[in-house]
Amino acid sequence: MADFDPADADLSLASLFTGWALADELQRRLSADGFEDSRFADGVVFQHLVTAPVTISTLAELLGVTQQAASKSVADLQARGYLSRHPDPADARAKLVTLTARGNAIIAAARKHRAAIDAELQAALGADRIEAARLLLIDTLHHLGAAPTLRARRVAPPR
Repeated sequence: MADFDPADADLSLASLFTGWALADELQRRLSADGFEDSRFADGVVFQHLVTAPVTISTLAELLGVTQQAASKSVADLQARGYLSRHPDPADARAKLVTLTARGNAIIAAARKHRAAIDAELQAALGADRIEAARLLLIDTLHHLGAAPTLRARRVAPPR
């Protein structure tokens, strides 16, 4: 099997593989901070809890999954200490899902590490080049119609 030269990658593959490499580096740093049990996909749930707690049914709707699937994700994240469930004062039958101190801590750590990675890349490759690449990717998101999904915090893995 022949080696693949990254220089031969089109924009789609280059951005995909770069995103994966950046995500792997972020996960490595989070693990070093004591979040070794974290997974890239956890952020898909966290994005819906950053601004306020939500019910399982609302979370399921936001994730585009069944209530059972959302409950399973929440139970896993709760077992790992990132989320908790509390009675919903507006509906005695419902439970609100909220970030714990550990959940907020991993979000803060991820933000810190993403900023550090950006700074390292700027130092290594040049601030102008990194900003141009960032703007190109943002323009691409707009061109492909993905910006509203990001604004609404409804990011999901590709189908």
